[in-house]
Amino acid sequence: MKLQRKNRRALTLGALAVSGALALTACGSDDPGTGADPTGGTQAAGSIKCDDAQGQLLADGSSAQKNAIDAWVKQFTQQCKGVQINYKGGGSGAGVTAFTQGTVAFAGSDSALDSEEIAASKKVCSGGQGIDLPMVGGPIAVGYNVPGVDNLVLDAPTIAKIFDSKISKWNDAAIKKLNPDAKLPDLKIQAFHRSDESGTTDNFTKYLIAATPENWKYEGGKAWQAKGGQSAAGSSGVAQQVKQTAGAISYMELSYAKDGIKAAAIDTGAGEPVEATVDNATKAIADAKVVGTGKDMALELNYATKAEGAYPITLVTYEIVCDKGNKQETLPATKAFLRYIASEDGQKVLAANDYAPMPADIIAKVRTTIEELS
Repeated sequence: MKLQRKNRRALTLGALAVSGALALTACGSDDPGTGADPTGGTQAAGSIKCDDAQGQLLADGSSAQKNAIDAWVKQFTQQCKGVQINYKGGGSGAGVTAFTQGTVAFAGSDSALDSEEIAASKKVCSGGQGIDLPMVGGPIAVGYNVPGVDNLVLDAPTIAKIFDSKISKWNDAAIKKLNPDAKLPDLKIQAFHRSDESGTTDNFTKYLIAATPENWKYEGGKAWQAKGGQSAAGSSGVAQQVKQTAGAISYMELSYAKDGIKAAAIDTGAGEPVEATVDNATKAIADAKVVGTGKDMALELNYATKAEGAYPITLVTYEIVCDKGNKQETLPATKAFLRYIASEDGQKVLAANDYAPMPADIIAKVRTTIEELS
C-alpha cells in the first residue's frame, strides 16, 4: 500500500509565509517567484468582487488554516488593492477570545463556538451574535519521523497509548502488530502536543474519545490534558519539532506534514487502512450533520466512522463573524473576503494546498449566509 499523500503540491505562499502576524498588500504579495498559481490565475482573480472593500482587516485564530488563509489573502489583495489583511494565526483559543473581545473583524476556529462563547459574542455583535461558517476542511495528520520507516499504520488504541505515555518505544508489540513488514527501531517515542489552546487538539482528542474511550479517559477540549510528552505552540511549532527530532510524533493539519514528516495511515476497522488525504477527509466531512441553529452552521463530525476511505481524524475550520452588528468600517471588506473564500475559485485554493473543500450543499448555505451579514 502506498501511503504517500497524493497530489502533494508546493504551497504557492511558501516564500511568503512568516510566523506571527502577516499583513499582505497587493504590492507586497505580488511575487512572481512563488511558483504556479493554484487558483487558476487571472480567472480566479477576475471573479473576486471587491465592492466597497478597503482598509485593514485584523483577524486571528486557527493555525491549522493559516496556509490556506495566506494563499487566499495573496489572491484577494492582488485584486482588491485597497485592503490589507492581517491574520495572526495564534490558535483557535486566541482567535475566539479576540473575537469575543471585539478586537478582530473575524476569527478562525477549528471548534464551533460553545454556549458561553456565543453569549460573550452578543456583547460585541450589536443586535446579533457570533456564528460559525464552515470554510476549511482537512485531515489531521498523525505526523511522524522514524528513520527507515516510510509507511506506518496506527489505530486509535495505539495512538491513544502513545500520547498518554503508555507506549514509549517504536518497536512496541502493538505497533509491530499493525506493521509486520516495517523495520521498527528500538527508538524512544517523542510525542509532541500543542502548548496553546487549539481546535486541532479538540478535534484530535474527540477522535480518541469516540474511537477508543477505554484508552482515552480525558474530557477533551482545546487545552491538552494528558500527562507526559512535550509541547510546542501552533501547527508550525509541533511540525518543526517532529521534523528535527528522530522518533517524534504529533498531530497537525495535513499541509504541515511535509519536509521529512510522514503521515500515518489509520486502521479504522474498514477494509484497508485509510490515508490522510484531502479526498478521504471530504468523505468524512460529507457525513457531518449541521447542529447549529439559525444562521449558525456548526457541524457534528463522525469521528468513529468505519466507512471505506473515510479518514476519521478530520477537522473543519470555521470563520466566526457576527450575523448582525458587524463594525461598519470593516463589514464591506469582511463580506468581500468571505465571499471570495467561499466561492468556487476560493474553494479550489484549498485542494491545491492539501486542504479539503467543503461539500457542495454545505458551502452553498455558507454563501447565502455571507450575503445576509450586516
